[in-house]
Amino acid sequence: MRLSRYFLPILRETPKEAEIVSHRLMLRAGMVRQESAGIYAWLPLGLRVLERVCRVIREEQERSGAVELLMPTVQSAELWRESGRYDAYGKEMLRLKDRHEREMLYGPTAEEMITEIFRASARSYKDLPKNLYQISWKFRDEVRPRFGTMRSREFLMKDGYSFDFDQAGARHAYNRVFVSYLRTFAGLGLKAIPMRADTGPIGGDLSHEFIILAQTGESEVFLDRAYLDFEIPAATVDFEDVAGLQGIVDSWTSHYAATDEIHDAAAFAEVPEASRMSARGIEVGHIFYFGTKYSEPMGAVVTGPDGIERPVHMGSYGIGPSRLVAAIIEASHDEAGIIWPDAVAPFDVALINLKTGDAGTDGACAEIQAQLESGGLSVLYDDRDERPGGKFATADLIGLPWQVIVGPKGLAEGKVELKRRATGERETLAPLDLLARIKRA
Repeated sequence: MRLSRYFLPILRETPKEAEIVSHRLMLRAGMVRQESAGIYAWLPLGLRVLERVCRVIREEQERSGAVELLMPTVQSAELWRESGRYDAYGKEMLRLKDRHEREMLYGPTAEEMITEIFRASARSYKDLPKNLYQISWKFRDEVRPRFGTMRSREFLMKDGYSFDFDQAGARHAYNRVFVSYLRTFAGLGLKAIPMRADTGPIGGDLSHEFIILAQTGESEVFLDRAYLDFEIPAATVDFEDVAGLQGIVDSWTSHYAATDEIHDAAAFAEVPEASRMSARGIEVGHIFYFGTKYSEPMGAVVTGPDGIERPVHMGSYGIGPSRLVAAIIEASHDEAGIIWPDAVAPFDVALINLKTGDAGTDGACAEIQAQLESGGLSVLYDDRDERPGGKFATADLIGLPWQVIVGPKGLAEGKVELKRRATGERETLAPLDLLARIKRA
C-alpha cells in the first residue's frame, strides 16, 4: 500500500481531550476519530489492528473448541423480561421502540439472546456441551465515557457462552476458556493475570478478570509477584483433558490476585512481604460461571439420561477487542509513538523512500515492496514528497515493527537500512537479503 493513496490523517498536536497515552496516540496516528461522546469511527489503520486482534482471538477460540455465530445487536425487551434483567440493568442500557411501539434495546450483552437461540434447538443432554461465541458491537451508555476506546459507549466485544448438563461439565467449560484466554493475551503480546473478581450485573458465583498491569489502569489490583514469571500454556495443550486443564487453572489461581472490589487485606497480608505487589491494572477479559441463572427462568432445559428435564448450566466469557487495542498501546509505546507487537501490527514494514522522485530510489522501493509482499509481508510504502524527518516521525508514531529506509547514498553501495522499531537497532544490508532477515526475527 502506498501512503500517498492511503487514508492516514496524522495529527501534529495532541488533542486536549486525550487523557491517557493510548487515546493520544490513537488520535495522533489516525487510527480513530471521535464522532460523539464515547463513540468512535475506526479509520483504516485502526481497523487493520482491530481485525488482527480479532484474528488472534478467533484462532484461540477455535483451538479450544468454540464455535462462532453472529447475533442481532437490537434485541427484544421481552427476552430480558424473561430473565428479570430488563428493569434491573440500569441506565447503561439503551432502550428504544420500533415503529410498532414494541420495546427493544441495543444489546449491552447477549446472555438472553443466546439462551433463546439454544432453547429453540437443544432437547437432550446428548446435544451438550456447546460453546458458542460472537464478535459484535455492543452499546452501554456509560455515565462518563473516557480514555478513548478504553472506556467507550460503543465497543467491539467477543462474547462467548457455554452450555453444559451439570456443574462439573460447566466447570470444565470455564477452565477451557480460562486457559484459552491465557494463550490469547500472550498471542497479542500481553501478560494477563487472572484475578478473582465481582460478578456484577452478569451474576453468578465464579468469576475472573484478566488484568494487564499498566500505570494508567483504571483500578488498583493486588497480587503475588510470582505471577510475573508464570509460563503460558503451550499450543499443544489438550482442551479435552479435564484433569490437565484443572491443573493449569489451579496453578494460575494458587497465589493471591484480586481486584480492588473484592480485595481481602487479611489474606493479602499472608503473602510474603517481598512478593506482595499492588499496581494499576487494565481489564482485558472477564469470565463468569452462573449456573442456571438464565436457563431456569427462560426454560432452557434438556432431558437427562433418566428422562427428567433440567435447566442447563451456563457461563459467559468476554474479551473487548476495541479495548484491547488501547491496552496494547498502553503496554507498548515510547516517547516517539506506538510499538506494535508483530501479531497485531497493521502492516509489517514501513518502507521509507528518502528521495521520492529519484529514479534510483523509486525503482529500488518498487522492487523491495514487491519482494516483501510476495514473501507474505504487508508493506506501507511512504512515497510522499516530504522531508525525511517527517517520514521518520510518521513511521515511529504508527509503530510498524520494521522500517526499511532507502536513500541514494546507501543504494550507491548496494545497501539499504533496516530498523527494528521495538529496540531501535539498525543494520545495513543488501535489498535481496531483507525478506530472509525480517523472517528470521
